[in-house]
Amino acid sequence: MTKLALGTHPFLLGFEQLEQLVERTAKSGNDGYPPYNIEQTSEWSYRITLAVAGFAERDLSITVEDNALVIRGRQSEDADGRVFLHRGIAARQFQRNFVLADGVDVGEAVMENGLLHVDLTRSEPDRVIQTIKIRKG
Repeated sequence: MTKLALGTHPFLLGFEQLEQLVERTAKSGNDGYPPYNIEQTSEWSYRITLAVAGFAERDLSITVEDNALVIRGRQSEDADGRVFLHRGIAARQFQRNFVLADGVDVGEAVMENGLLHVDLTRSEPDRVIQTIKIRKG
């Protein structure tokens, strides 16, 4: 018995990139930092919330690159000469990627109490029925 790859199944025409997308998503950072939530706020909207304690707005960047929401954080170095006896609050840089489906748009981003909220909206799919005429050959 031959095993078919997801992108090569005969009923999935035009989905060749789907397998690459699944592999890319599986390889994205699974280190758990920073922790995040994804919630559905309505039938057509979502909110991603990242716990970014210690980061200021200037330390964060949010971009959309190749249908992926990319959130990066990099804290500036402490220039005031502080000496930590214990440093339990993470201060490392991070990058979180979220693959966006077609029709999902990134709305506003809000920083509140050490949480970064990014709102997403999904457009309602167009329901199109197309009739194809058969011509004689």
